[in-house]
Amino acid sequence: MDHPYKYQSNLAFWSRSVSSNYEPSKILDTDFQLLHPTEKIVSAGSCFASNIVPYLQAGGYHYIKTEIDLPAVATSDDNLGYSNFSAKYGFIYTARHLLQLYERALGIFVPHEEYWLQDEFYIDPYRPGLKFPSQTIQEFRQITEQHLRLTREAFESADVFVFTFGLTESWESSVDGAVFPVCPGTVAGEFDASKYVFRNFSTEDIVSDMNKFMQLLRQNNPSIRFILSVSPVPLVATATHHHVLPATIYSKSVLRVAAQTLAEKSSNVDYFPAYEIITGPQAAGQYFESDFRNVTKEGIEIVMSTLLGSKIALDRVKVAEISPRGANLIQLECDEAYLDSE
Repeated sequence: MDHPYKYQSNLAFWSRSVSSNYEPSKILDTDFQLLHPTEKIVSAGSCFASNIVPYLQAGGYHYIKTEIDLPAVATSDDNLGYSNFSAKYGFIYTARHLLQLYERALGIFVPHEEYWLQDEFYIDPYRPGLKFPSQTIQEFRQITEQHLRLTREAFESADVFVFTFGLTESWESSVDGAVFPVCPGTVAGEFDASKYVFRNFSTEDIVSDMNKFMQLLRQNNPSIRFILSVSPVPLVATATHHHVLPATIYSKSVLRVAAQTLAEKSSNVDYFPAYEIITGPQAAGQYFESDFRNVTKEGIEIVMSTLLGSKIALDRVKVAEISPRGANLIQLECDEAYLDSE
């Protein structure tokens, strides 16, 4: 008898491509190398997203850095990853946050809540863990203006934008819908139930927000292409009424569907399966630390060797060749971890 499955490649069958002959590189839907050393790369996303940066830099890739620490600050320990990415926006867990950041950089959205005043310091609600908060409103506004300008410069000068979806759960302002990277009152600020509303974004929300962001960016950077992935790192905590385990599976499932929808329906958008490489049954949990949450060094290395392609030897970008500052990113605690603080 004849049927469509007879004409499928071995990759379409679990027994031939997962139970046996499994190769992470074969999971990719594309036949071409996703990243090239000649391309200018910008990235953003969750805590897991920060892991790619030292590998790209050590491997000779052109990773854009527009917002650099002053020498006096650069010698001190980084705080919550604000120096990890192309500009000092820190971890961006949701598509709404990414869209909001670029709209602020373009001047088309100005949040009602400009700052939090805490212990005589001006705290940025959208970067609450900055190591050195401003001491005057003038200083705060100058730093914020510079940050948004350099963020726009990074986004609009890139050839490739790598974004890692991290969460569906978020907190937003009841006044204007502005989203915060973490719940106010955790890293900084004070929680007020009349001002802040919990939001668990749907697939439709995420696809819409990401499409808006990509369309806006393409107006100023028409040739940019996107690589999307989903962080395999489970939630630290959930604000829903569910156990954190099903809440995590729900969140990651929504993000995975959103990423696939965007890759299939948007031009110049590819999906990279970091989530599947780390969490799939074939991994048998070997890429998680004993807490079942943090990804091991070996897990990060297998993800990076797959992303960079078979033409790039992993030993060129092994952890030993990464600077001590870069290597610390692998064990970095992110601001989401404050959700589990007493």
